[in-house]
Amino acid sequence: MEKDAHGVVLRKSELHASVSDPVLDTMNFLNEITHRYPEAISFAPGRPYDGFFDIEQVFAQLRTYLDHLAAQGGSPQQVRTALYQYGPTAGLIRDVIADSLRADEDIDVPAESLVVTVGAQEAMLLVLRALCSGPDDVLLVSSPCYVGITGAARLLDIAVHPVEEREDGFSAAALEAAILGLKERGRRPRAFYVVPEHSNPSGNTMGPAARTALLELAERHGILILEDSPYRMVSPGARLPTLKSLDRARTVVHLSSFAKTVFPGARVGFVVADQQVVGDDGRVGLLADELAKIKSMVTVNTSSVSQAVVAGALLSAHGRISDLNEQAAAHYGDAMQTVLANLDEQLPADRRRDLGVRWNEPTGGFFLTMQVPFPADNAALARSAQDFGVLWTPMRHFHPGGGGQYGIRLSTSYLTSAEIKEGTARLARFIEDSSDRRRT
Repeated sequence: MEKDAHGVVLRKSELHASVSDPVLDTMNFLNEITHRYPEAISFAPGRPYDGFFDIEQVFAQLRTYLDHLAAQGGSPQQVRTALYQYGPTAGLIRDVIADSLRADEDIDVPAESLVVTVGAQEAMLLVLRALCSGPDDVLLVSSPCYVGITGAARLLDIAVHPVEEREDGFSAAALEAAILGLKERGRRPRAFYVVPEHSNPSGNTMGPAARTALLELAERHGILILEDSPYRMVSPGARLPTLKSLDRARTVVHLSSFAKTVFPGARVGFVVADQQVVGDDGRVGLLADELAKIKSMVTVNTSSVSQAVVAGALLSAHGRISDLNEQAAAHYGDAMQTVLANLDEQLPADRRRDLGVRWNEPTGGFFLTMQVPFPADNAALARSAQDFGVLWTPMRHFHPGGGGQYGIRLSTSYLTSAEIKEGTARLARFIEDSSDRRRT
């Protein structure tokens, strides 16, 4: 530690290595570009569309939950305490969430196996901290991968091993090879993180056969699956069963959030951790109990007001978020199809074949990915914003093992049809220009 005329000066090299992680710098760069070019049309943020939210709903949902507590026999003092006090560390509304999971997801677990968290991000931190106890422990991730999980692992000094997702989806053989390779080197693979539906960033969905193969593999090799499921209820059409609903060996830790479905600003998520934990004294508890202990040293508890509003929304819909989000899911599905149709119009099949451009076609979720014939780096993003007025996210930051240099992620969730039409036209002009520069 040093001093100058202004006081103490800290050297960045002496801080934790995570603050120098390129991914964190990239997110700051993306925010900086967004603020520098406010008129640019942005396909970058994976934000929910807030046109369906009504301020009055907050008060109605809060009232619904408070009435629910009273109907269960809570006195006025107890209802007041539930709202105003810190509340139980594991969560105030675990029973409401458990009922919703049974009604909507065919996930039948006791309320005691849930921990309510400050968004899904805290759930990731708690699970990783509990599972990984030494330097040989490794987290496997499907790559490209959501940066929140790799960032959490970085903060906790947990090694990450990517398993590349193929264009046709998840490969059980690739995951098994990675597990065996790690074990041969004396490492201990603890868990595999995956977003089975409309993944961020790829937009891909795991098929039924792949889900069965993953569950069988996890049980055989003694690893857990960290299933993250934020986009199921904001996607139209029939849904495949969650991994947790198919889980017969308690290999799946299910992570989710109400940020995309009920109330983004409430920051309420949860984790289902019904795995048994046996102590040295022979006592048996649940992994959820251990997560709650860790949470008590992190955020203490999740906002009681936020939980109450979310619970009120669930109760008003009889636990069926799918019904609650029917209109929103249709909107997001239409937005995705509008982006795909406009991309096809701006870059027809013959032209994109000549350029070497291609993209996938998700049926739901917020994201799709595009391959381009030039490096899609921060310099290209800055030029796209400055000269063409359109923003996107470089895919390279979602590949913890390297890769994605020629990929971009497009978010379809937050733009109007008019913005999509103009934004895809700008994007096509940028791609044409960048491809020409690449040739010369």
